[in-house]
Amino acid sequence: MTAERSVFILLTNTGTIFTRVIQSYTKAPYNHASISFDRELSELYSFGRKHPHNPLDGGFVKEDIKLGTFSKYPNTTCVLYELKVSEREIEKMKRVLQVFIRSKEKFMYNLLGVIGVALKEPVEFSNSYFCSQFVAEVLQRSGIKIWDKLPALVTPDDFRQSERMHLIYEGKLSEYQPY
Repeated sequence: MTAERSVFILLTNTGTIFTRVIQSYTKAPYNHASISFDRELSELYSFGRKHPHNPLDGGFVKEDIKLGTFSKYPNTTCVLYELKVSEREIEKMKRVLQVFIRSKEKFMYNLLGVIGVALKEPVEFSNSYFCSQFVAEVLQRSGIKIWDKLPALVTPDDFRQSERMHLIYEGKLSEYQPY
């Protein structure tokens, strides 16, 4: 029997102009998705701002809930979900993630993909992702099928609506305590 493990999906809302624009369209409470292999969120990955003060320079990022972009927005709200997976699926996800880590400079933020989601038309470019597309891609490439849609159409709210996600925490990110 395979031991059960967990991966964690963090959805956030920093309240920036960009997130408010997205939220005005989606009406969803959270508009950014990240993935972590630990409940402490010490290894947290996504596609977003590479530098907190520059919203136009985006790509693959290792995020920090205490520093970086999140520290610039102390009122960031969040919801954290746990997804039960197998040890083998964790190993696959970590291998997929290593591809992103090793080649992080090659990846760009897929802004047109965000517009494609709004139009319900996937817009995909090589080495270009938006946050929820990236998380969905990592899951899909690891054999974890949650939705019947392309990763390029997955929104942060799709994670929130999935019955496979188990709520761990909801509130201010700055007040999150792992246990």
